[in-house]
Amino acid sequence: MMNYKKPIGILVLLMLLFVTAVPIIAGAASSSSTLRVDLLRYDPYPAEIGSYVDVWIKIENFASGTAEDVSIKIEPEYPFSLDSENNAIKNFGNLPPERTAIHEYRLYVDDGAKAGTGSFDILYRASDESSWQKTTFDIKVGSTTFDSKGTVGLSNVISSPEVFMPGDEGSVSFTLTNTAQQSTITIDDQIYDTYARVQSATLMGTDMITVTSQPYEGKGVLGPGDFVQVTYNIKVSDSMDDGTYFLDLVMIGNSHSFNNNWMVPVVVDSSAVRVIPSVPLVLENGKADLEFDVANIHPNALSSVLVKLEADDVEFLPQEYFVGSMDPDELFTIEIEAQAEDPDKTGPVNLTIYTDYRNGLNEHEEVIGSHVLTLEHVEEDGNNTALAILLIGGIIVAVAYYMYRKKGLRISMDR
Repeated sequence: MMNYKKPIGILVLLMLLFVTAVPIIAGAASSSSTLRVDLLRYDPYPAEIGSYVDVWIKIENFASGTAEDVSIKIEPEYPFSLDSENNAIKNFGNLPPERTAIHEYRLYVDDGAKAGTGSFDILYRASDESSWQKTTFDIKVGSTTFDSKGTVGLSNVISSPEVFMPGDEGSVSFTLTNTAQQSTITIDDQIYDTYARVQSATLMGTDMITVTSQPYEGKGVLGPGDFVQVTYNIKVSDSMDDGTYFLDLVMIGNSHSFNNNWMVPVVVDSSAVRVIPSVPLVLENGKADLEFDVANIHPNALSSVLVKLEADDVEFLPQEYFVGSMDPDELFTIEIEAQAEDPDKTGPVNLTIYTDYRNGLNEHEEVIGSHVLTLEHVEEDGNNTALAILLIGGIIVAVAYYMYRKKGLRISMDR
């Protein structure tokens, strides 16, 4: 007889080793597959030789699960050095899915550095048991000082859509204008040109509003009255509450004294389309023409508005009523024919109203609510109708006979 004990023992041992290795493999994969680091911005721009530069690093968990012990570590290269080695590692703890964390590092630019590009590494991991992953970033080194005295102003802030709904994607655009009105200006008997430089413009997101576009970097100068239009794409969280939120717009200008920080508003409002019955929801003998008022209560126009009704054993014509574009506070009345499959059926039936619409390029589908559709059977008064017809016919015959008799009597008297 063959001895199976040894192969079975080996098989059990392999299974135990596999089960033990699974968490290790999963933990190692989570660091690289669920986290992403980015260089958010640095100030001053470019980094000044012989001075400190502040660097903001963003780490994001884009997985469906929580990263339980997130850490980042900076390893600068020449000409950069960290203000203190004790500040190299930053631990954020738990990082929920689709959330970000931001940390500021302070680096010193060596006095002997040359203008150009410097690099540093950011290492990151999901837990102490995970291996470090590395991403390298470059920042410019030079001087931010220009003798130009042009001043940049912000104007024409436009959101598209004008008012966001939770979960919407869209854009925020604005105009940066050199507000100078002449080509030169005299300060303390010194003549300066009024050119303006937009070295960079960075729109900062929040925990609930994500900026998906890269920062703007200027390539030239703006003369008096010249302007540049900048657009950033943003995404609003599905769980965003209604309200007005402000994103920081950080602009690096001619020099530190010409830098600007502006607050760019983003409005979120979840109100949309409402469908209100304007006649009783009653089907008599299985038929009725139902009327509804469709209202857009969102602060901006909506497009491709569509209304659909559903109820058990009841057909609607049209099945989907296309309203089209609707301005804010616009009211539109629609009529839909309803017919029950069984005209003799009576009692209440649940009616559900659906709407589809677009806010900007964002498609939305919403269940407006449920109503009660009442089916009634009404007896047709056929006998009374026939009696009325006979009565009217009898009256007509009597009148005709009377007129005939009267006319015959007049003819007899004339003779």
